[in-house]
Amino acid sequence: MTLRLTYAPWGETLAEMVDAARAAEAAGAQVVWAPELHRSATVTAAALAAGTSTIGVGTAIALAFTRSPMVTALEAMDLDEMAQGRFVLGLGSGVQRLNEDWHNARWGKPVAHIRETVAIVREVVARCTDGEPILVEGEYEHARIKGYQRPYHRERSRIPLYLAGMGPLMTAVAAEIGDGWISHELCSPGFVREQVLPSIDKGLAAAGKARSDVDLVVSACCAVDADGPAARRRAAGIVGFYASVRTYADFFAFHGFAEDQAAVVDAFRAGGGTAQQLGDVVSDRMVDTLTIAGTPAEVAERLAAYDGLVDTVKLSPPTHGLTPDEIRAAQASVIELIAALDGKAGS
Repeated sequence: MTLRLTYAPWGETLAEMVDAARAAEAAGAQVVWAPELHRSATVTAAALAAGTSTIGVGTAIALAFTRSPMVTALEAMDLDEMAQGRFVLGLGSGVQRLNEDWHNARWGKPVAHIRETVAIVREVVARCTDGEPILVEGEYEHARIKGYQRPYHRERSRIPLYLAGMGPLMTAVAAEIGDGWISHELCSPGFVREQVLPSIDKGLAAAGKARSDVDLVVSACCAVDADGPAARRRAAGIVGFYASVRTYADFFAFHGFAEDQAAVVDAFRAGGGTAQQLGDVVSDRMVDTLTIAGTPAEVAERLAAYDGLVDTVKLSPPTHGLTPDEIRAAQASVIELIAALDGKAGS
């Protein structure tokens, strides 16, 4: 198997998350990723960087438009210094309502907006030490920086920058201007093959890049148990959560789950809004298609289905509808799986 195995650790506290990152590092995972929703991605990444020594540390993802590009560049350089060159900046647009209603952030056209954000972040990181003006103009973002020279250590003048994308336009721009692409939490091998890779090819062609120039990272909720059906039920909550959102109708329809999604939406509207309740409506077929869940042998087989399609898998434990102790047990099983597969990954 040529896949790189990476991990998104969970913890009720930052200390517990760091402990999980250390366990993943010892197991052979190559990167640990910090998400942004209930915590700040950059603060979490700082804790992971300080608590580990060899594993890569990335944000998957930090919201691109809720910080200024200048702040994003400064945080990326600080994190790269803390991690001694192990940091990966993963950015994503998020959705319009989250940006505007939760963060009071400007939305704009997300593809054009992300292009401008990335351009400024890269320009600041590359040129912040030379004392010359940094002038970048855009429709949504601009930088007019004069009289500035960063006096501190800069680990690298170019930090790897990955972009999240689900739709064809954002996926293409990730390949065109990014060093990597990060998938949505639900992303089957069939979706990668038929929907993602054509867009990746368009982005590569637009930039004159080779396929090897971009790291394709697929995200996967992973539940492992000797009792395969029990593992599937643990992973059902995340499927139910996303199926309750009509925005993902095309995604579920692509997989032949339009009617299944409608059943979840009906259950949600009827008052069954918890992740556990929605998960009860989700079929094992949906779980098998959209997550990596089952016995250790079944999980290894489902992982292998991504081999040759993507470069990296970002595994995460199931959390939706589970108690903290259940998540801890699920997390330990995933890390054990990474250790078991470590000798086979990247070979």
